Amino acid sequence: MAKIAKRTRAAREAFAGKENLPVSEAVALVKANATAKFDETLEIAMNLGVDPRHADQMVRGVVNLPNGTGKTVRVAVFARGAKADEAREAGADIVGAEDLMETIQGGTIEFDRCVATPDMMPIVGRLGKILGPRNLMPNPKVGTVTMDVATAVKNAKGGEVQFRVEKAGVIHGGVGKASFGEAELVENVKAFVAAVNRAKPTGAKGTYLKRISLSSTMGPGVSVDIATAVAE
Repeated sequence: MAKIAKRTRAAREAFAGKENLPVSEAVALVKANATAKFDETLEIAMNLGVDPRHADQMVRGVVNLPNGTGKTVRVAVFARGAKADEAREAGADIVGAEDLMETIQGGTIEFDRCVATPDMMPIVGRLGKILGPRNLMPNPKVGTVTMDVATAVKNAKGGEVQFRVEKAGVIHGGVGKASFGEAELVENVKAFVAAVNRAKPTGAKGTYLKRISLSSTMGPGVSVDIATAVAE
């Protein structure tokens, strides 16, 4: 029988018998037990009453977390001329056109978010099979196909999080670091939940928000009282 590490055993004991906690208590519990040797991410998982196989039940969107993510986001921008210069000035890590396309086709993807001006989409479209599965494909619905590349770059680096429902009707996302204050994490969680709630599709039937759980990168999860997560 595998031996359970002391940290894991302690976390399990701390979480035992606790469920459907108010969001503030859930955050405090997860934060207190995020004891890995690195700054763990507080992660949210939301079970939704949708079937994303149907187009009218797809849930996708973006949220600007009020207290940021605590992560360094590398941004690539497909643009030319003045827009390329604008992207660089805004802090983009990689800027290019055909050269960037060739780099990606060669297997090098050194970015976490991809932005493109509309005129670059014929080039970016060739990368659909590479960027699509990684959720990196620029999309006007989440503001990553835009002429305002400076704002897109600043948003990506400043705490913007994209979300998209998976096949099983679940949305995952990072809502800050364990080193954040409890109030900051609660604010971020509520902002994320509110954004998903606003993105409710027209085809959703019955209960939309079915379950919300919080965990840290290396820790167990705890269910959250939905009413407290939705409340302003």
